[in-house]
Amino acid sequence: MPVTQSFNSRRTQGAGGELTEPPPPRLALLSARDKLERLLQVAKGHRKALILTHDNPDPDSLAAAVALAHLLERRADVEAHVGYGGIIGRAENIAFVKVLRLPVSHVSQIDFDEYDLFGLVDTQPKVGNHSLPSRLEAQLVVDHHPLREESLSAPFADVGGDFGATSTMLVEYLRAARVEPSVEVATALFYGIKADTRDLGRETTQTDIDSYLWLFPRMDKSMLAQIEHPELPARYFQLYHTAFERAKVYGTAIVTDLEEVYSPDMVAEVAERLMFLEGTKWSLAFGTYRNQLYFSLRVKDRRMNAGRLIREIFEDYGGSSGGHGSMAGARLPLSGKAAQRKALKRELVSRFLDAFGVSDERPVSLLSAQDA
Repeated sequence: MPVTQSFNSRRTQGAGGELTEPPPPRLALLSARDKLERLLQVAKGHRKALILTHDNPDPDSLAAAVALAHLLERRADVEAHVGYGGIIGRAENIAFVKVLRLPVSHVSQIDFDEYDLFGLVDTQPKVGNHSLPSRLEAQLVVDHHPLREESLSAPFADVGGDFGATSTMLVEYLRAARVEPSVEVATALFYGIKADTRDLGRETTQTDIDSYLWLFPRMDKSMLAQIEHPELPARYFQLYHTAFERAKVYGTAIVTDLEEVYSPDMVAEVAERLMFLEGTKWSLAFGTYRNQLYFSLRVKDRRMNAGRLIREIFEDYGGSSGGHGSMAGARLPLSGKAAQRKALKRELVSRFLDAFGVSDERPVSLLSAQDA
């Protein structure tokens, strides 16, 4: 039975197309060597590949995409390029691309008609958070997030496996192919795993640990230090001032409105930072960037399933949403007047507070909250 075949009679769909019950054996459950063989079968014979990250890419997405392009060139004899939509805005992410000299291009500089093979990394078809035109189909899909129904139509869809980072999946491919990564690619993959698993402390599997240790002697510690400790612009501190000033504590949940942000990925960074507040189980941050409303959710216990929750809340509003156990995000186009936008924010926050079970809690400003 082909690995891309649908199994509609034996699976159950949840909100947003996620499969809520594990499907029968599929590509994600095969060995790394078998996956590699399938990947090369799909790729060979093509002339030029474009690998796309999710929009506003993080290090895990960028590292995995660059590694996949490297693998295609080395083992499938296919010229491969990496593209991304949105912006690379966080200081660490800018340093990540600059220090490692990663060969990535913005989609505004890419002519899609030049390519005959398309891949999506750290995202999936129809999710809405990538820049592959709707007229084109992705033949390669590699993602550590929960499997989406639409991904099964891709000739190669390694999705839904038990990994803490997509970079880990690419390390598995490289090792199976006996491809030794350059120091830049190794450092990128190392930081991708480190960042997405929060130093191997979040949703980490043994495979993530093995990949991390395999990469450690191959990566450059000096480059890593430059990435992890970049100089920060003044607006970074100004944004955190707004975040703390506007943050409200609702019992075990903390929520903040960042208003207009200079980079959409700062919404996720703030949500991550607020999760460190003592006694917090839920952290929610949101902000606006170029008429798009971004939400980022963090939860203390992955059994709360942040990804499923955010999809259930946003399914009636359009836009895009996704994530997994302890972290998730959503993006929603904004229209209408300022009063309508404020009303939309209040409505969405209210739905989150209901889901958190804290809607009856009296909000307290973070700056006046008392320690537990």
